[in-house]
This record gives sequence, C-alpha cells and structure tokens, in this order.
Amino acid sequence: MFGLFKKSVTHPDLSFIGVDMHSHLLPALDDGLKTMEDTVHFVQELQNLGYEKLICTPHILASVHPNSPETILPRLAEVQKALTEKNIKVKIEAAAEYMIDYDFEQLIKKGKNNLLTFGKNFILVEMSYLAPSPNFEQVIFDLRLAGLQPILAHPERYNYYHHQFQEYKKIKEKGCWMQVNLLSLAGYYGKPVKKTAEKLIAEGMIDLIGTDMHHQTHLNSTKLLARDSKFYKLLKDVRLKNRMFID
Repeated sequence: MFGLFKKSVTHPDLSFIGVDMHSHLLPALDDGLKTMEDTVHFVQELQNLGYEKLICTPHILASVHPNSPETILPRLAEVQKALTEKNIKVKIEAAAEYMIDYDFEQLIKKGKNNLLTFGKNFILVEMSYLAPSPNFEQVIFDLRLAGLQPILAHPERYNYYHHQFQEYKKIKEKGCWMQVNLLSLAGYYGKPVKKTAEKLIAEGMIDLIGTDMHHQTHLNSTKLLARDSKFYKLLKDVRLKNRMFID
C-alpha cells in the first residue's frame, strides 16, 4: 500500500499497526466511552480500519479516576462477553494508563503484581500537561528495577518539552519507550503537537503508536487520517513495535 501516494487513500488500512495499545474504550471508567453500546460500535469501527487487537488503558489517577484491577478487569470481562455475543472477533485486553505522581510511586513499592501491564512486562505511564512529574526519573528507575518496561504516552503533547528536545532524548536514555498518538499526526491537538510528533518519528524515537481513543470526535479524526496518503508515507520506513503484542 506504500507504493503509490495519492492525496487520498481509497481503502484505509491500519493493519500494519495491528494492535492499539492505548485507548479508553472500556465504558464508564474514566473520561472515555460511557456505554457498552458505544464500546461495541467503536470496536467494530477499529476492526474495519484493520486492527486485530485492542488493549484498553483506562486512566488511573487517584484524585480523578481511582481505578484499579478491581474496577478495570470486571469491566473488560463484560466487554468481552458483549463482543462474543455479537460474534465480533477482535482480541481485547486491558491494562491502564498510570499518572506519574506520588500515589503511583507508592503503588510500585507494593509490587508489580498490583499493576496492570500488557505483553507480560510493559506499562503505560503519562504526565500532566502542565508540568513534568517531579518524580519521573525515580518512577522510571523503580519500574525498570521491578522488571517492567515503561512506555511514556503521547510525549508530543507535553508542550513544556517542545523547545527542550534534549529532554526527550534523556527520557529515551533512561530506557523509557515512547508512544505517539494517531490524533497528534492528524493535527487534532494543533500544529505544534503535530510538528513535534513528526520530529520524534523522524529522529527514530517513537516505539509505538496508539489511538488514545476517547469519543466520537477522536474516531472521526482517526478515520480521516487513515485516508491521508501523507500519513502512510510518514510511517513507511518506521519500525513500529505494536505488532509484537498481537498474541
């Protein structure tokens, strides 16, 4: 599909990504989807775009979204049941998107069995959009010491790093993977975020790509991006690691 680059792609195909490892599709857990009907619909739409597996990552932020394995895993089971009943054959799993804060640091100390990971030892983390987490380095160190591979969600959205690109390089040097949002490449968050996402990709610093899907506007933007030939051209030589989570 990367041979000819017309302005618009006739048949959008994100199967080269294969696995979405960042989404908010589980209903009524955070600021993502609210109903089971919406979840089923979104799963079908993502399947139509070529996804074979979806890893849902509800926010865990004690003061806003106090989720845990006890709230997330039962909801996952409900979704899996609903999809089975409708004969929708998409693999769906759940982990979490952890805010790097004091509460998360304390949770790590309780042992990795208390954490929701995917692919055996991968864990998705994020920071505030207002300022970097003061304990970022400690948390990354603790996660790696526990045998976990941290993945920083949407680094391109942290505006405070846009003019300090060396900070991104420091993050990589500490052994942290980075995941860019499809929505960033679509320009959904604005030109500075899109430009930073493209630069991170050009510099070979992005390991994974995720939808970070929350609602219908996100789905609409993703579907539009999947029709843009420039998007495929941007990623044609990028070795994304998403498909390593296919099983």
